[in-house]
Amino acid sequence: MTAPPSLPDTAPALIARHGACSVLTPDGEILSLSPADVRRELRDWPAPVVIHAPATARRLDLPPPGQPTPWLDLLELFAFAMPARTVPPTVRGLGRALDFPLARIENAEADLLLDMADDLLGRIARQRHGADGPMMAALAFRMRQMGWAWGDSVCHALGVGTAIPPEDLQPNDAIRVWRTLPKWEEAAPRPPPGPHPVTPAEARARLSEILGPDAQTRAGQADFADVATAAFAPRDRRGAPHMVLAEAGTGTGKTLGYIAPSSVWARRNDAAVWISTYTRHLQRQIESELSRLYPEPAIRREHVVIRKGRENYLCLLNMEESVNIALSRGSNAAGAMIGLCLIARWATASADGDLSGGDLPGWFGDLFGRGLLAGIADRRGECIHGACPHYQRCFVEHSIRRARTADLVIANHALVMSQAAWHALDGAGTGSEDNIPTRYVFDEGHHLMDAADSAFSTELSGLEAAELRRWLLGAEGARSRARGLKRRLDDLVVGMPHLETPLDAALLAAHALPAPGWSARLADVRPTDAHPADAQDAPPPEPDAPPPQGELIETAAEPVEPVLSNPTEALLHLLRQQALARTHGAPGGPQRGTVECDLHPVPAPLTEAARTLARALQRLSTPLRTLVDRLGERLEDDADMLDSVSRERIEAAIRSIRKRALARVDGWIAMLGAVGDGRSSEPGDTPQYIDFIRLDRREGQRPGERDVGLYRHWLDPTIPFSAVLAAPAHGLLVTSATLRDENGSEDEDEAERAWEAAEARSGVTHLPMPALRASLASPFDYRRQSRAFIITDVAHDDPASLAGAYRTLFEASGGGGLGLFTAISRLRDVHARLAGPLEAAGLPLYAQHVDPMDNATLVDIFRSERNSCLLGTDAMRDGVDVPGQALRLVVFERVPWPRPDILHRERRIHLSGGAPSRYDDRIARLRLRQAFGRLIRSESDRGVFVLLDRRTPSRLLSAFPAGVAVHRMGLAHAVREITRFLQTGDGTHGVPPT
Repeated sequence: MTAPPSLPDTAPALIARHGACSVLTPDGEILSLSPADVRRELRDWPAPVVIHAPATARRLDLPPPGQPTPWLDLLELFAFAMPARTVPPTVRGLGRALDFPLARIENAEADLLLDMADDLLGRIARQRHGADGPMMAALAFRMRQMGWAWGDSVCHALGVGTAIPPEDLQPNDAIRVWRTLPKWEEAAPRPPPGPHPVTPAEARARLSEILGPDAQTRAGQADFADVATAAFAPRDRRGAPHMVLAEAGTGTGKTLGYIAPSSVWARRNDAAVWISTYTRHLQRQIESELSRLYPEPAIRREHVVIRKGRENYLCLLNMEESVNIALSRGSNAAGAMIGLCLIARWATASADGDLSGGDLPGWFGDLFGRGLLAGIADRRGECIHGACPHYQRCFVEHSIRRARTADLVIANHALVMSQAAWHALDGAGTGSEDNIPTRYVFDEGHHLMDAADSAFSTELSGLEAAELRRWLLGAEGARSRARGLKRRLDDLVVGMPHLETPLDAALLAAHALPAPGWSARLADVRPTDAHPADAQDAPPPEPDAPPPQGELIETAAEPVEPVLSNPTEALLHLLRQQALARTHGAPGGPQRGTVECDLHPVPAPLTEAARTLARALQRLSTPLRTLVDRLGERLEDDADMLDSVSRERIEAAIRSIRKRALARVDGWIAMLGAVGDGRSSEPGDTPQYIDFIRLDRREGQRPGERDVGLYRHWLDPTIPFSAVLAAPAHGLLVTSATLRDENGSEDEDEAERAWEAAEARSGVTHLPMPALRASLASPFDYRRQSRAFIITDVAHDDPASLAGAYRTLFEASGGGGLGLFTAISRLRDVHARLAGPLEAAGLPLYAQHVDPMDNATLVDIFRSERNSCLLGTDAMRDGVDVPGQALRLVVFERVPWPRPDILHRERRIHLSGGAPSRYDDRIARLRLRQAFGRLIRSESDRGVFVLLDRRTPSRLLSAFPAGVAVHRMGLAHAVREITRFLQTGDGTHGVPPT
């Protein structure tokens, strides 16, 4: 073992575990110490080499090391040496990324970390004379100035001395990557798609070409490609797309099955097929599968584009502002500057500038703070488009233009639906950011209704309204870089009274929206209408302080109503009052979470407040609409005077005002009109919308503060989905492993009802042409490859009992366990009880909503650490692909019944066909099928599914694939069966199934 250049031979190293930690002492001795011993020794040691400093600190029960961390974190060194490369933040993950022998990684001790540092510094040294050398040297110099723990070692490897020669790239120039990133160029508009179909033979031939001659043949994959071609047939009449519902069991290979006809159609007709998913996991999976179609990265980049919402991408203007602030603060912003230097290094190597789920490692935010990433992302909706000095280098604009000429665009349901909605709003789509596609593939199609429900709902809440005010007015006295509408339009309206007048009127009307501090004012409710749970969390008033506008005024006499001159705040107060009045609960009970109540019947004060706010919003909407109209007129009247940049800025301003303000305000006005129309839903009526009030705590709010809002959802959200997306399209393929609820019955009527329910959830019933139905079974032998158990002696409502069951089961499987929960609170409680004992047993535990990493990173860790365990909620239940023995046990804490909220109540009444219980059962069975589907991902997999809910009704067990016998037994008996099955492939001998 050799020490890295300039890294002292006495540098200690540390692999922290909950049990015994592996430590390389400054004397070169390898020890196994308890966390308490490590905490004591660290006080006297030099900075240790670690992997993932924040996680290491958590495992040692130490406060976060902060930034710049004094520890030598190998992840920071990896991000500098190998930018735009994701890696699981573990010894095994980093070792495999550096191509270390597996034998060295499996039983790694702390001395391995110095060899990893040596390897990374060697990689950096080899880049010294390459194209990236000058930038690396300049950034390393600045990071060393800011106190980067690796600064001396990296500068030594790059040959950087005490100063950067004047003729070389300077640090302040190196970090300003917005000056050097490549520019996008406009291309000629794409002509309309050709009319040529794809034949089944052509789809099969393309599939064989993708798979190659040595690929394993999957039963049903070619049949799936055959069926999918129907979605690419020419449309016969307007508003009647060809729709295919194709249920393909796990292991069918449906991804390549639909890529084959999609790629044939796209090339032949010179148009894009949009492939839409629900989760980021599947977006990444599809991207990796496309490497088989386009092995060369440059060619793949030309033909394939991943699209996400703007908030996922690096905003170069926001980064410029962050860099300037950090430079002005000097050493006071050392941690931020180090993080920004690594972002600059990443930005030059990134494929698309995607900060969330792209090629920026998911652990970066944990190292440098989520605030740093939030500050440089395009999250505030303030893009100034052509007015931005970095517009032609913008990552978002790059992806938009690449999508216009790509063959395959991998997007998500939310983006696809919002894009279709905005196109409908624009009429002909003039100036739209994207060419509207005519062919879609919806993978994870069982989520279409949920995605549509989110995309087409309306929310008038405190946070939403305050966000609109901030977007219009900008920062109001606070330390913020928020730019208001006037600043963004700037020279487009200055000196033009016909534009300035409606803009000023709109900004004046925006003061009707919640002012800064609204949440605290709403939280200060008089005792007579405050709920005890709220009173516990409410901050005490300052003595002798006069109440600010909007707060309650109390005297020694009877409390009086609050003085709320702001019409939005007045409405929010009354909504909050109604929510608390119409719900119940004890202090510390359910009231601390989300509270919902029906809007109707509406009290008279609330009706009047809604009318008042509707009038105020109309005063905002009218001048904004006038401004949009006059900006549009300027495009026509000044066509011969406007340069291309000004024209594009005006078009972008029109789009932004319509999307960010007018569409939202118009929806609010329509919803408020229903409050004051005097109608209330009667039993037996079938409403078009479901209106209700919700009170909940949002991220970033202080204790005692909760957001409140009025919500409107479509009773059937597939109606707008069908109208704005499906009907204008020419063909749609909707596929999933769980489109239908197969309840095990062989009755033909039951089978038909299952298909009808799938069609209802996909919007087929609102289209004039019937869908083509197809079902392809999974190729796996579930009887041989899997076992399923229901545990009968675990108390489902006792956290200690649950934690004990999880620990026993995870230890029985030797790790490789995925624990699923229906509530975040129970997940966190079980994790707190489980982490220590499992770590002591050599089974690392990770958890969604606990570990501050994104889901994709947690799954990467779980996939790479063969004996680790992972806890998660519904995001881990759907769309997670972990083939092999890394996942061999799935434990579900209880039956995943639908949440009994107002939305579900109304839908089970009106959309269940008169059988609400069957409606609930269908949802639970589909969720169980999704959870079981995580288990067996290849023909060599073996796995066990365990449900810790002894109340599970037998009618739900048809959720499991044919051949899976579900056994009810006690925990101890199940553990013996699980151990026998996973070790020998045997088990459940003589045990009758349920």
